[in-house]
Amino acid sequence: FVLCCFFVFFSYLPPPPNYSPPKLPPQIQHGVKADQSYQRQQTSQQSVPPQKPYVYEPKEPKHPAPQDCAVDRSARVQCGAPDISATACEAINCCFDGQQCYFGKAVTVQCTKDAHFIVVVAKEATLPNLDLEAVSLLGEGQGCSHVDSNSQFAIYHFPVTACGSLVMEEPGAIIYENRMTSAYEVGVGPRGAITRDSSYELLFRCRYTATSVETLIVDVLPLTNPPLPVAAVGPIRVEMRLANGQCTTKGCNEVTAAYSSFYTEADYPVSKVLRDPVYVDVQLLGKTDQLLVLTLDRCWVTANPYPHSLPQWNILTDGCPCRDDRYLSSLVPVDQSSGLEFPSHHRRFIFKMFTFVNPSSNEPMNERVYIHCSTAVCYNAPGARCEPMCLRRTVSQEKSESKVVVSSGPLAMASPEQ
Repeated sequence: FVLCCFFVFFSYLPPPPNYSPPKLPPQIQHGVKADQSYQRQQTSQQSVPPQKPYVYEPKEPKHPAPQDCAVDRSARVQCGAPDISATACEAINCCFDGQQCYFGKAVTVQCTKDAHFIVVVAKEATLPNLDLEAVSLLGEGQGCSHVDSNSQFAIYHFPVTACGSLVMEEPGAIIYENRMTSAYEVGVGPRGAITRDSSYELLFRCRYTATSVETLIVDVLPLTNPPLPVAAVGPIRVEMRLANGQCTTKGCNEVTAAYSSFYTEADYPVSKVLRDPVYVDVQLLGKTDQLLVLTLDRCWVTANPYPHSLPQWNILTDGCPCRDDRYLSSLVPVDQSSGLEFPSHHRRFIFKMFTFVNPSSNEPMNERVYIHCSTAVCYNAPGARCEPMCLRRTVSQEKSESKVVVSSGPLAMASPEQ
């Protein structure tokens, strides 16, 4: 049995206070020939540094205006599952005509649970209309152009780590940022330059926390129908398992053998004799980014399934064995030799089985205990400290982190005869 807690946040970022639209290319070039010519101009992206996250106030999600939903049936792009309800369709900022959920005349950005950007660009998102073939992302390469299109829409679908995305970290969150721009034609003459195309630029982010994934539209340059905020259930799922492998050959490593197999839900409650080793594995699920590192903050035991109930007993604090325990728990290194596809997505530790005692009578209170761990995800960028430092920790690492609490099924105290 695994207990995980998740929350959904709907968030929208307005343009930063110091926002100003980009300047058009130089209007006058002296010494050019009298005949006019046109050249394709791409908005400069190299000079634009990643925006620093700032405090924002959550707002209620907006729904597409009726005129935004007036899309020709032949050009409609399906939004959501085929059997999606009207309420669910509106919740992801799409249009519903009673039978079909589809994208409206806007730019819709979605962050998926498997760490992908989905950007659907409508030609009529601006006036004059966008040239769908002139839209580009921060980076180039395979998968960075639209994966599908028709006369009215272009669809982009790419990993949050691809196409030049920038990665930032703030307490309790990892942010992936990209920028979409449109190239525009500039008419160059002897006394100036003009354009009749829309100049379009959009900065968008996926913000992954321990409890949610948020789509953040940070700033939009002049746009008739600005993109709408979208939020989805958080992608960070954590599972706790108890290992039950046994040594079957002479001289085998007991710890390595223990983590070769695990109890299933049908095996709970698991019976343990006092002082028996309990082998714990905490795993990050559904992620394939090798730079993500699962971290444990505090692990503790309670006498019932509720993580915040009393009494409690700490096993790990700040990711390290709690030194207040006479029977010191131990951390199990997880590296490439473990045979796991993503070793950094696992944390393992061992503690000795115990039961709680009534402080008044000194009698055992309960024959079952439950394990809980507060977890977070660290991005292993240069200079990052994702591993616990059991002899010293910096203050900045100890505070302001969002956590997911994961729990085990019950452990039942067994008599030595069992």
